[in-house]
Amino acid sequence: MARGPYTHVSMSIDPGRRPRIGVSFYTPVLRAGARVLESGRPFLSLESDEANVTVSTTGAGPVTAGDVEVARQIFNAAARYLADCERLHADQSADSDHLTSSVVDETAA
Repeated sequence: MARGPYTHVSMSIDPGRRPRIGVSFYTPVLRAGARVLESGRPFLSLESDEANVTVSTTGAGPVTAGDVEVARQIFNAAARYLADCERLHADQSADSDHLTSSVVDETAA
């Protein structure tokens, strides 16, 4: 079953545990941005019309070695996501082109 684009936000509250919030973006109307505030604090933002996720430095303070490591993990994960999207899009385009040419060949026969 194909679904239309959407953003899913959930919250779990279990006794004795910290609340957990999940945000899943399944929409082409997703914006990603990064900048440095006047205070010198960098941040990364992922945003749809329904939800916004912001990542910034520990305690919204000065950049720590841990913050640099998290930024590196985000960069590597985004690079992998890009490579996977490009590969799958190319495969899907090739499959679509193959199906289109097969239909044209059958129609012409």
